[in-house]
Amino acid sequence: MFFVYILNCENKLYYVGYTDNLSRRLDQHRNKENIYTKKFVRVDLVYSEEYNKKQDAKDREIQLKSWTKEKKKALIDGNINKLKKLSKAKS
Repeated sequence: MFFVYILNCENKLYYVGYTDNLSRRLDQHRNKENIYTKKFVRVDLVYSEEYNKKQDAKDREIQLKSWTKEKKKALIDGNINKLKKLSKAKS
């Protein structure tokens, strides 16, 4: 099983990643073992998805990383209408 996840870093930004062990990866972020998130005092898991295939998780991570903060927030909030509107606005 593989996971794509979004962390909220001190309400300043969203960090998107993927892993095969979500709880271990969250511990690594919280223990300052990640070069990017170690500068934040607090990181909170706000969203995750499960995948059977590693490549599917990697592809989704790449997709989410290209999204705006507003679009990621709509996904996290489960606001499908706003997510659709933001998706149409880009095309």
